[in-house]
Amino acid sequence: MGLNIYLSGEIHTDWREQIVEGAAGLDVTFNAPVTDHAASDDCGVAILGAEPNKYWHDHKGAMVNAIRIRKGIADADVVVVRFGEKYKQWNAAFDAGYAAALGKSIIVLNPPEHQHALKEVHAAALAVAETPAQVVEVLRYVLTGALPAGQSAAAE
Repeated sequence: MGLNIYLSGEIHTDWREQIVEGAAGLDVTFNAPVTDHAASDDCGVAILGAEPNKYWHDHKGAMVNAIRIRKGIADADVVVVRFGEKYKQWNAAFDAGYAAALGKSIIVLNPPEHQHALKEVHAAALAVAETPAQVVEVLRYVLTGALPAGQSAAAE
């Protein structure tokens, strides 16, 4: 059984790379939005023409990016949504809601201080992790049934 995983959310740290590297050897395929911030912001006007009003500039970019994002989420078996420390990722919350509406399995990744703010997003998730390594272990368990090294099943 292989998994197609969409990595949504914060673009300012290397969390995606940590998950991809940690999942080496697992039967997984990863997809993600464009993480080049400037390209993501300016794709609409670069492709479809300039906009003097910043609202329409951003709107064009969001619409073009949505083509990739919707396809990535729709094709995913699992959607990992990262909420970082520094910025508010409203787009990540939207992606989580879209994934939930499509019935996708969601893993949320965020620091502990965001627990309260994300309680509704967490309620839609099947796992809430604090580190990329925990996400990798969830994926490993789902694919292989193996617990992390040094862990054993609880005695009954």
